[in-house]
Amino acid sequence: MSVETEREVEALLFAAAGPLSLEDLARRLPEGADVEGAIAALQARYAGRGVELACVAGRWRFQTAADLAWLMTEEKEEPRRLSKAAQETLAIIAYHQPVTRAEIEAVRGVQASKGTLDVLLELGLVRMRGRRRTPGRPVTYGTTDAFLEHYGLTSLADLPGAAEMKAAGLLSLDLPSDFAVPNPDQLAPDEDPLDAAETPEFHIDFLGEEEAGR
Repeated sequence: MSVETEREVEALLFAAAGPLSLEDLARRLPEGADVEGAIAALQARYAGRGVELACVAGRWRFQTAADLAWLMTEEKEEPRRLSKAAQETLAIIAYHQPVTRAEIEAVRGVQASKGTLDVLLELGLVRMRGRRRTPGRPVTYGTTDAFLEHYGLTSLADLPGAAEMKAAGLLSLDLPSDFAVPNPDQLAPDEDPLDAAETPEFHIDFLGEEEAGR
Protein backbone atom coordinates (compact mmCIF):
# COMPACT_ATOMS: atom_id res chain seq x y z
CA MET A 1 0.00 0.00 0.00
CA SER A 2 1.47 3.33 -1.05
CA VAL A 3 1.40 6.50 1.03
CA GLU A 4 -0.24 8.22 -1.94
CA THR A 5 -3.17 5.76 -1.89
CA GLU A 6 -3.58 6.39 1.83
CA ARG A 7 -3.70 10.15 1.20
CA GLU A 8 -6.23 9.72 -1.59
CA VAL A 9 -8.53 7.57 0.54
CA GLU A 10 -8.20 10.06 3.40
CA ALA A 11 -9.18 12.93 1.08
CA LEU A 12 -12.17 11.05 -0.30
CA LEU A 13 -13.49 10.18 3.16
CA PHE A 14 -13.12 13.75 4.42
CA ALA A 15 -14.91 15.19 1.40
CA ALA A 16 -17.72 12.61 1.23
CA ALA A 17 -21.22 13.62 2.30
CA GLY A 18 -21.75 10.16 3.81
CA PRO A 19 -19.94 6.87 4.53
CA LEU A 20 -18.16 5.17 1.60
CA SER A 21 -17.75 1.46 0.93
CA LEU A 22 -14.52 -0.13 -0.26
CA GLU A 23 -16.14 -0.41 -3.70
CA ASP A 24 -17.02 3.32 -3.69
CA LEU A 25 -13.41 4.18 -2.90
CA ALA A 26 -11.98 1.75 -5.45
CA ARG A 27 -14.07 3.24 -8.26
CA ARG A 28 -12.49 6.65 -7.65
CA LEU A 29 -8.89 5.44 -7.33
CA PRO A 30 -6.43 4.21 -9.95
CA GLU A 31 -6.91 0.56 -10.89
CA GLY A 32 -5.17 -1.83 -8.51
CA ALA A 33 -5.03 0.63 -5.60
CA ASP A 34 -4.79 -1.11 -2.22
CA VAL A 35 -7.93 0.34 -0.64
CA GLU A 36 -8.07 -2.12 2.26
CA GLY A 37 -4.44 -1.42 3.13
CA ALA A 38 -5.10 2.32 3.07
CA ILE A 39 -8.09 1.91 5.37
CA ALA A 40 -6.07 -0.17 7.84
CA ALA A 41 -3.27 2.41 7.85
CA LEU A 42 -5.70 5.27 8.42
CA GLN A 43 -7.41 3.40 11.25
CA ALA A 44 -4.08 2.96 12.98
CA ARG A 45 -3.08 6.57 12.43
CA TYR A 46 -6.33 8.02 13.77
CA ALA A 47 -6.77 5.58 16.67
CA GLY A 48 -7.13 7.51 19.93
CA ARG A 49 -7.40 10.87 18.15
CA GLY A 50 -10.29 13.32 18.41
CA VAL A 51 -11.49 12.11 15.01
CA GLU A 52 -11.50 8.38 14.25
CA LEU A 53 -12.10 6.22 11.20
CA ALA A 54 -15.17 4.08 11.82
CA CYS A 55 -17.07 1.43 9.87
CA VAL A 56 -20.84 1.97 9.78
CA ALA A 57 -23.00 -0.65 8.07
CA GLY A 58 -20.09 -1.81 5.94
CA ARG A 59 -19.10 1.74 4.95
CA TRP A 60 -16.31 3.96 6.23
CA ARG A 61 -16.39 7.48 7.59
CA PHE A 62 -14.52 9.85 9.86
CA GLN A 63 -16.40 10.72 13.04
CA THR A 64 -15.84 12.31 16.44
CA ALA A 65 -14.40 9.92 19.01
CA ALA A 66 -17.20 8.49 21.14
CA ASP A 67 -15.73 9.79 24.41
CA LEU A 68 -15.76 13.36 23.04
CA ALA A 69 -19.37 13.36 21.85
CA TRP A 70 -20.34 15.59 24.81
CA LEU A 71 -18.36 18.44 23.25
CA MET A 72 -20.68 18.44 20.26
CA THR A 73 -23.87 18.59 22.33
CA GLU A 74 -25.57 21.98 22.38
CA GLU A 75 -28.68 22.64 24.38
CA LYS A 76 -31.13 25.12 22.94
CA GLU A 77 -34.38 26.47 24.26
CA GLU A 78 -37.04 26.12 21.62
CA PRO A 79 -39.47 28.98 21.83
CA ARG A 80 -43.06 27.93 22.37
CA ARG A 81 -45.21 29.23 19.56
CA LEU A 82 -48.48 30.86 20.42
CA SER A 83 -51.59 29.85 18.55
CA LYS A 84 -53.37 32.45 16.47
CA ALA A 85 -56.05 32.63 19.16
CA ALA A 86 -53.45 33.32 21.86
CA GLN A 87 -51.73 35.97 19.72
CA GLU A 88 -55.03 37.77 19.11
CA THR A 89 -55.94 37.57 22.80
CA LEU A 90 -52.54 38.93 23.80
CA ALA A 91 -52.84 41.85 21.38
CA ILE A 92 -56.29 42.74 22.70
CA ILE A 93 -55.06 42.64 26.29
CA ALA A 94 -52.05 44.82 25.42
CA TYR A 95 -54.20 47.57 23.90
CA HIS A 96 -57.35 47.30 26.01
CA GLN A 97 -55.91 46.62 29.46
CA PRO A 98 -57.36 46.43 31.97
CA VAL A 99 -59.70 44.07 30.15
CA THR A 100 -61.99 41.24 31.24
CA ARG A 101 -62.57 37.90 29.54
CA ALA A 102 -66.00 39.07 28.35
CA GLU A 103 -64.46 42.20 26.81
CA ILE A 104 -61.82 40.10 25.04
CA GLU A 105 -64.57 37.93 23.61
CA ALA A 106 -66.52 41.00 22.49
CA VAL A 107 -63.56 42.33 20.51
CA ARG A 108 -62.65 38.96 18.98
CA GLY A 109 -66.24 38.03 18.28
CA VAL A 110 -65.76 34.48 19.55
CA GLN A 111 -65.89 32.80 22.93
CA ALA A 112 -62.43 32.53 24.44
CA SER A 113 -61.10 29.08 25.19
CA LYS A 114 -60.45 28.56 28.90
CA GLY A 115 -56.92 27.45 28.09
CA THR A 116 -55.89 30.46 26.00
CA LEU A 117 -55.65 32.86 28.93
CA ASP A 118 -54.10 30.11 31.05
CA VAL A 119 -51.27 29.76 28.51
CA LEU A 120 -50.57 33.50 28.50
CA LEU A 121 -50.60 33.55 32.30
CA GLU A 122 -48.34 30.50 32.52
CA LEU A 123 -45.83 32.03 30.10
CA GLY A 124 -45.78 35.21 32.18
CA LEU A 125 -46.90 37.41 29.28
CA VAL A 126 -50.16 38.33 31.01
CA ARG A 127 -51.16 38.83 34.64
CA MET A 128 -54.37 39.17 36.60
CA ARG A 129 -54.55 42.87 37.48
CA GLY A 130 -57.63 43.35 39.61
CA ARG A 131 -61.42 43.13 39.62
CA ARG A 132 -63.82 45.37 37.74
CA ARG A 133 -66.35 47.26 39.89
CA THR A 134 -69.29 45.78 38.03
CA PRO A 135 -71.77 43.00 38.84
CA GLY A 136 -69.92 39.70 39.23
CA ARG A 137 -66.65 41.59 39.80
CA PRO A 138 -64.85 39.95 36.84
CA VAL A 139 -61.08 39.65 36.86
CA THR A 140 -59.17 42.12 34.71
CA TYR A 141 -56.02 41.24 32.76
CA GLY A 142 -52.94 43.18 31.69
CA THR A 143 -49.49 42.59 30.25
CA THR A 144 -46.25 42.09 32.17
CA ASP A 145 -42.64 43.21 31.92
CA ALA A 146 -41.93 39.78 30.41
CA PHE A 147 -44.28 40.72 27.56
CA LEU A 148 -42.19 43.82 26.83
CA GLU A 149 -38.95 41.83 27.03
CA HIS A 150 -40.26 39.07 24.77
CA TYR A 151 -41.23 41.51 22.02
CA GLY A 152 -38.26 43.83 22.51
CA LEU A 153 -40.33 46.82 23.62
CA THR A 154 -39.08 49.52 25.94
CA SER A 155 -42.65 50.33 26.98
CA LEU A 156 -46.21 49.91 25.74
CA ALA A 157 -45.79 53.20 23.92
CA ASP A 158 -43.60 51.27 21.45
CA LEU A 159 -46.51 49.06 20.38
CA PRO A 160 -47.71 49.44 16.76
CA GLY A 161 -50.15 52.29 16.28
CA ALA A 162 -53.83 51.90 17.08
CA ALA A 163 -54.78 52.40 13.41
CA GLU A 164 -52.73 49.40 12.33
CA MET A 165 -54.20 47.24 15.06
CA LYS A 166 -57.74 48.30 14.18
CA ALA A 167 -57.09 47.33 10.56
CA ALA A 168 -55.92 43.92 11.75
CA GLY A 169 -59.14 43.53 13.73
CA LEU A 170 -57.33 43.43 17.06
CA LEU A 171 -58.76 46.68 18.42
CA SER A 172 -62.38 47.57 18.85
CA LEU A 173 -63.61 49.88 16.10
CA ASP A 174 -65.62 51.98 18.56
CA LEU A 175 -62.67 53.20 20.60
CA PRO A 176 -62.95 56.80 21.83
CA SER A 177 -61.09 59.45 19.87
CA ASP A 178 -58.86 60.18 22.86
CA PHE A 179 -57.71 56.54 23.09
CA ALA A 180 -54.19 56.25 24.51
CA VAL A 181 -51.90 53.34 25.19
CA PRO A 182 -52.75 52.06 28.68
CA ASN A 183 -50.43 52.11 31.66
CA PRO A 184 -50.22 48.54 33.00
CA ASP A 185 -48.82 49.70 36.34
CA GLN A 186 -51.84 51.77 37.35
CA LEU A 187 -55.28 50.53 38.33
CA ALA A 188 -58.15 51.97 36.32
CA PRO A 189 -60.73 54.12 38.14
CA ASP A 190 -63.26 51.27 37.99
CA GLU A 191 -60.78 48.58 39.03
CA ASP A 192 -59.97 47.18 42.48
CA PRO A 193 -56.74 45.32 43.35
CA LEU A 194 -56.79 41.55 43.66
CA ASP A 195 -56.79 39.89 47.06
CA ALA A 196 -53.38 38.53 48.06
CA ALA A 197 -54.68 34.95 47.94
CA GLU A 198 -55.96 35.20 44.36
CA THR A 199 -53.67 33.39 41.96
CA PRO A 200 -54.33 31.94 38.50
CA GLU A 201 -55.17 28.26 38.17
CA PHE A 202 -53.76 26.66 35.04
CA HIS A 203 -55.81 24.13 33.13
CA ILE A 204 -55.16 22.53 29.73
CA ASP A 205 -52.27 23.87 27.66
CA PHE A 206 -53.94 24.99 24.43
CA LEU A 207 -50.69 26.30 22.93
CA GLY A 208 -50.68 25.71 19.22
CA GLU A 209 -54.42 24.96 19.13
CA GLU A 210 -57.31 27.10 18.03
CA GLU A 211 -60.56 27.58 19.89
CA ALA A 212 -63.32 25.32 18.73
CA GLY A 213 -65.28 26.81 15.91
CA ARG A 214 -62.60 29.23 14.73
